[in-house]
Amino acid sequence: MTTKIKICGLTTPDTLDVALEGGADFVGAVVFPKSPRHLDPEAAAALFERARGRAKMVAVTVDPDDALLQQIARTLRPDFIQLHGSETTQRAEQVRALTGAGVIKAFPIRQAEDFAAADAWGDHADHLMFDAKPPEGSALPGGVGHSFDWTLLAGRAFRHPWFLAGGLNPDNVAEALRMTGAPMVDVSSGVESAPGVKDADRIAAFIQNARRS
Repeated sequence: MTTKIKICGLTTPDTLDVALEGGADFVGAVVFPKSPRHLDPEAAAALFERARGRAKMVAVTVDPDDALLQQIARTLRPDFIQLHGSETTQRAEQVRALTGAGVIKAFPIRQAEDFAAADAWGDHADHLMFDAKPPEGSALPGGVGHSFDWTLLAGRAFRHPWFLAGGLNPDNVAEALRMTGAPMVDVSSGVESAPGVKDADRIAAFIQNARRS
């Protein structure tokens, strides 16, 4: 099965086009003001309309309120809402009802016990995402370039295809896929030249290396 690839935190037409032309399966807009990749819903809608029908569009959020979700649904009209905060399964169902979008739920991982939080989500998310737990005191729940011990995924099975995230880059994605068998990968800071600044060459290399693995 071909690995599915998500390029997240895109903010410019040229880097979005590189992701689309490379064959990215998912492209992500971060709607979270604390992130250096933040776009408001209107700006995200204007940029990502070129992706419609070419890749699945994901709005990345952190504990979004109803007003923000409705604004995202009205303007960006994403295929998926990514929940990267402390959302519950009940909240996920409300998100689905408010937006009409699918749900991706991210879980911060540092040790084996952290996977337990995902056990209740089989019926409530279309995809799970396993990301590295950020350092203590970080204002961001992800996109900080950290990875977790990929061997923790050995022998684990999940109901739906899932994303591996956290610390991936063009140089290690093939090894990460070999170790984990992840059906889907997500990258953001690993294809940047500076925080929030995507690098077209690194995006292209990441996609190529993930596809070859």
